[in-house]
Amino acid sequence: MTVAGVRRRLTAAVLTLGAALAVLGGAAAGSAQAASAQVASAQFASSGYRYWSFWESDGGEWTYATQGPATARPADGDVIGFRFSVSEDSQDSAKPRHAADSFDAICDDETPAKDGAKRIAVVIDPGTAADAPDGEQPPALRTACARTAADATAADALASVAKPLRYDSTALLCAISGYPKTGCGDQVAGRDDAPATRKPTDSDSDRDGNDSGPSAGLLVGLAAVLALGAAGVWQARRRRG
Repeated sequence: MTVAGVRRRLTAAVLTLGAALAVLGGAAAGSAQAASAQVASAQFASSGYRYWSFWESDGGEWTYATQGPATARPADGDVIGFRFSVSEDSQDSAKPRHAADSFDAICDDETPAKDGAKRIAVVIDPGTAADAPDGEQPPALRTACARTAADATAADALASVAKPLRYDSTALLCAISGYPKTGCGDQVAGRDDAPATRKPTDSDSDRDGNDSGPSAGLLVGLAAVLALGAAGVWQARRRRG
């Protein structure tokens, strides 16, 4: 083979290697962009709303109320709860951090039964510092025994023991005993308690079946092509010499 022929083959090999690396580099960039999009999507999905949720005791367990406090009418001896937290929906909402079967402990002998009235145990849980709006600290969890008229609603019971209350124009409960000072059902993105999103690593391609860059075997093979071409040039020069 002539030197010119070997050089042509060597040039073709170099061009082949360059084209392959360009394609693989583009694939790696696309994979990185897809991973970034997945992380961003996960962070967006972790957004929720900061609000007071309303709970009722059912068989000694907290259940998310199916009615708002303005329409729910608890019976004498019931326990109701309010919890402030950041939640994605009712399935994700945090329950009050107090026993749901605590009527006797909350409405003790100091609040005896009375004809024409009912007693409702109220649990008020302002949540944790992670749920608090910027610049505010949640007050301590507290309980109270509300004595109300026989036809009173849960909102009436709450108002009798935890003023001031704040509602918005749609009757959404915004604040209990003045907490929080501002806001009402505000959307919160990227919660601190959301599941952490891990940055993809090079080893992920082995598990997921998605290449994140040129494989070692392919690079070795292309390097071998270049080495053989270089050896051919050297041998051709020796024959001419």
